[in-house]
Formats: sequence, C-alpha cells, structure tokens
Amino acid sequence: MSDGLYISELFSSIQGEGMLAGRRQIFVRLTGCNLDCRYCDTDFAKRDICRLESNPGSGTFIDLPQPVSLHAISSLFDEWLLQLPGAHHSVSFTGGEPLLHAAVLATWLPEIRKHLPIHLETNGTLHRELRQVKQQVDYISMDIKLPSTAGTPESQWDRHALFLREAYGSNVSVKVVVGEATSGGEISRVCDVISSIDAAVPLFLQPLTLPDGSIGISAAHILRLQELASSRLPDVRVIPQMHKLLGAL
Repeated sequence: MSDGLYISELFSSIQGEGMLAGRRQIFVRLTGCNLDCRYCDTDFAKRDICRLESNPGSGTFIDLPQPVSLHAISSLFDEWLLQLPGAHHSVSFTGGEPLLHAAVLATWLPEIRKHLPIHLETNGTLHRELRQVKQQVDYISMDIKLPSTAGTPESQWDRHALFLREAYGSNVSVKVVVGEATSGGEISRVCDVISSIDAAVPLFLQPLTLPDGSIGISAAHILRLQELASSRLPDVRVIPQMHKLLGAL
C-alpha cells in the first residue's frame, strides 16, 4: 500500500450526475485519461501539486505535494467525517479516468471503504482494469460516449459493451451526454448495449452543458430521445448537471 496516487483535486461537494445525484460526496479526482472527449472541461493533467480543499465545502484550496499517500487520504477522511458527521454519503473516484490507476486502487479501496462506500465514475472503456477493483466498489457510474457529443470513434461501442458486461452484477448505471446533434440512432445503439446485458440497468440522459453554462439541447429534442429510450428500457431519467446549476464544485 506504499504507492502514491497523482490526484488533481480532492474536495467535498454535491454529486450532480447519475444515480447518486443530490448526494454529498468526497471527490477524489485522479489525473490522466485515455480519451479526449470534445466537451470535456476538466483539468486532469499530472502536476506536482494536488489541490486540496482546506475545509470540506469551503471552496478554498491548499496545495498538497504529489504523489499523495494512502495514509494522507485516510487521515483526511477521518478529519472530515469527524468534522461533518453524517454529511457525506460516499467517496467518488473520478477523473480523468480513475481506472488508469486500477493497480494502486486495488490496494487502496479496501482501506478507504472502511470510511465510506465507494463510487466509481468512469468512461466505461477499460473492462480489464475494472476487473481488478470491482469487488471493492459499491456504485459504478459508466459513461457511454456518443460520437455526436464526445466525438469518439465508432469502435468505442464495442468497448462499452465489454465494460458493461464486466460491471454486470454490480450496482451499475449508464450515463450518456446528449446534445442537439444526438440522433435517435445513437440512442438506439445505447439501448442495444444495455439490453444485451440487462435492460433493467438505469440509463441517465444528461443534457450537454456548453462552455457558457447554457444547455446544448432543446427540451423538445431531449424529450424525443427520452421517449425513444423509454420504449426500450424501463428506467430512463433526464438529469442535467445539478452541481453546475447550484454553482458548486
């Protein structure tokens, strides 16, 4: 457990997406990503300093030298949970792509899970890496990246199917970012991937947030996409990025 992790940010906020939207979490944003999504606005570059929220929910940060040790993380969690008893639902490992660090996470998560349940936010492409950690993860929120919004190649569909198959049996949900250019054919392919594993897996349609904070899809279009998905799957929900609406981290 001596290996450290390069962490971009560590903070406390409200989960704004997917199954745990509205829950307060401790967010551990790891560095690096294997994709280059067109809409991504997250700084996950590897740096010498981790931005650590000075107090949970304060929005002010201090610098922590990298790499960050498991001992430092565990001590911080002890402090924050004592400071705000009962406030946090879980720890969210996000990125970037946290599964790029699967080997280290496999040793860390059993200890961190003693503090709070583990929520994994992932781009849903690294199924072999998921296999290393899934027994220590309580919630998996996987993206299915659409060519219309993320700009990803067609080959990503097969990787998403492999990932969802690996995640099946866990508490897994699927999120897709949808914009005005998102087609019914793309949503049908999302439904194909999910229904080939288990149609009961929840699907979250997340309206694209543009750089100026506006929504990049009309209400009429997202309703059409919801209608299409709901004709194939029993649990389809539309949730915008709640944390951005709140002005939270």
